Amino acid sequence: MTRPRLAILDYGIGNLHSALKGFDRAGADVRLTADRADIEAADGIVLPGVGAFGPCVEALRMRGLDKVALERVGSGVPFFGICIGMQLLFASSEEAEGQRGLGVFERRVVQIPAGVKRPQMQWNILQYCDGDHPMFAGLGDEAWVYFVHSFSAEPGEDVLATCAYGGDLVAAVARDNVWACQFHPEKSGRNGIRILENFVATVREA
Repeated sequence: MTRPRLAILDYGIGNLHSALKGFDRAGADVRLTADRADIEAADGIVLPGVGAFGPCVEALRMRGLDKVALERVGSGVPFFGICIGMQLLFASSEEAEGQRGLGVFERRVVQIPAGVKRPQMQWNILQYCDGDHPMFAGLGDEAWVYFVHSFSAEPGEDVLATCAYGGDLVAAVARDNVWACQFHPEKSGRNGIRILENFVATVREA
């Protein structure tokens, strides 16, 4: 079976190699790159990230990858944001007031409510809002995944799943060709690999 080509956007932040290894295991021909030609030639795009919103969005812009990312989203190519990569798809974040995100989702990212430990650094169960979405194919009713975050996107109609942590936090969203999750699928065992496989399957079909 053909391995679809995935480009993981390399903007010099965090351990992007764990995402590369996860997608390789999930059946993709994957490369970590900041080269426009590589990105434009890819069948699917991945925007991972760890750390803080401000430095990540600055690093993305410094390399011109914000414009490339939005071009690929607009072209209809399958696009997957992970952890901070998901947050960067939103308009802004309380973590970095005045910094503009990519704005694919025109809402804010806000701090996890008081009363629970921040960051959430644990396994937690997905509560489906749209359990029929292809992201969750084959997961079953109780899917545990691994989170590390102190900020969470505001809710909206594109939310696929939440998790319970000081309230219902947004765990995954999707719109058209864009998927995104707050948790780390590449660190979430078999459930996480299945989500990556589901994305790879979507890229292959596209």
